[in-house]
Amino acid sequence: MKGRQILLDQIKGRAAAALMVDGRLEDFVLDADTEAPKPGAIYRAVADRQLKGMHGVMLKLGNGQTGFLKEARGIKPGEPLTVQISTFAEGSKAPPVSTRLLFKSRYVIVTPEAPGINVARSIHDEEERVRLLELAHDAFEGVAHGLILRSACAGADTDDILADIDRMLTICSDVLADGSREPQLLLEAPSAGEVAWAEWTTPAPDEIVDTEGCFESHDIWQYIEALNSPRVQLEGDAYMYVEPTRALVAVDINTGADFSPAAGLKANISASRALPRALRLRGLGGQITVDFAPLAKKDRRQIEQVIKAAFKKDNVDTIILGWTPLGHLELQRKRARLPLVLP
Repeated sequence: MKGRQILLDQIKGRAAAALMVDGRLEDFVLDADTEAPKPGAIYRAVADRQLKGMHGVMLKLGNGQTGFLKEARGIKPGEPLTVQISTFAEGSKAPPVSTRLLFKSRYVIVTPEAPGINVARSIHDEEERVRLLELAHDAFEGVAHGLILRSACAGADTDDILADIDRMLTICSDVLADGSREPQLLLEAPSAGEVAWAEWTTPAPDEIVDTEGCFESHDIWQYIEALNSPRVQLEGDAYMYVEPTRALVAVDINTGADFSPAAGLKANISASRALPRALRLRGLGGQITVDFAPLAKKDRRQIEQVIKAAFKKDNVDTIILGWTPLGHLELQRKRARLPLVLP
């Protein structure tokens, strides 16, 4: 099916969302089956102890949970702070947190104690930028917080944007007004459906299906279940394996039956373009090590350009670290999600 579809369903009681683009599964989110702190959640934390060697402080988040705040000089034990979970933690480690809160919705991001109004750089039309800035300044008159108007605002109805601003300001005010000194959860992390609404509705989908059983009725289970396999088919006979280990995510690229240099370069280019989607669908992050098919050093620059362009379209921060002496390419990707395990 051509076009963009968002499908919202449940898998054994856990909310799930799938984005289909021209008949291909482009993104998939499943609510994490864990009580561990999740990215986006906001807590009233209490400072516990300094970790001098790591230049940070351990925080109590409540219910026996902890967080880690980096570069936290001058914070004393027992001091309350409002923090937001940045990423999932590795294993039993405490998740990293930030004191720079972001209240994010489809149209806007409210930034407490960081004043200023900005429009997404992807909105290029000058008249539209002026319209958005004017309505934002009117809505934010006398407000001490900052505001970012996201790309979804382009062409959106003024009343819809203003309603979103008002809703996020209310949520922000409620969180910041909490005066407790005991560690506790103040704002839940976004659910799969909320992620879909905030991140996938630009450009506007052709269809949003929110009915139980829609994964089956729209015949997309085959694409979801395929994520259990580490194998990703590339162009022609080429394929790659994307496999998480305890230390890193290993990516192994193969040409198939053709072992020629031209086939190797073609497979490596295809894998570079497919890698962001493969990692995103499987919820993989951390250190990524890519073992390319035989690749001449003179072709490395081309591969870097292709892979940079591919990750530029992805909404998870990924840094290309460089080549190892053995010819592997290393990347570092934010742990925005937990590795996907279908129930």
